[in-house]
Amino acid sequence: MTDYKRTLAIAATDVPTRTKVSNYPEPFFTRMTNRKKKALGEYFSLKNFGVNLTRLAPGGESALMHTHKKQDEMIYVIEGHPTLVTESGEVLLSSGMCAGFPANGEAHHLVNRSDRDVLYLEIGDRTEGDEVCYPNDDIRAALDESGTWRFTHKDGTPYQADRYR
Repeated sequence: MTDYKRTLAIAATDVPTRTKVSNYPEPFFTRMTNRKKKALGEYFSLKNFGVNLTRLAPGGESALMHTHKKQDEMIYVIEGHPTLVTESGEVLLSSGMCAGFPANGEAHHLVNRSDRDVLYLEIGDRTEGDEVCYPNDDIRAALDESGTWRFTHKDGTPYQADRYR
């Protein structure tokens, strides 16, 4: 976790933006350049669940379309109009709307097809031993015992670390 100078309460927008754009290896890493995250959960040293304040610029996407094997997720839209893309269709969201994604549920992600930024909260638990399936891309992820995501091709071949950026 990042070591921030912590206060009891802070404006969410004042939490520093993550400097690391994504954990994905290339060619997926650069798809996340229109996404900026403020790790609110890390700021407060939360261990059981994570909370991010995420800003998607026009053309941005929240993540690759995915589903977690063990972890639940939820999003809450603060401003803007992201499109929730799932395996069964698309829904245009607006301020005040939320969506939840139980473990082993439908693959999903948000995309910003509008001409304005989208701001939303993403909340997820930190269940150990999670794995992530990406049905549209040649990638899979597993959370190792140290809490680090390890990415491989679907055939199990690791991505080369020197090609991540």
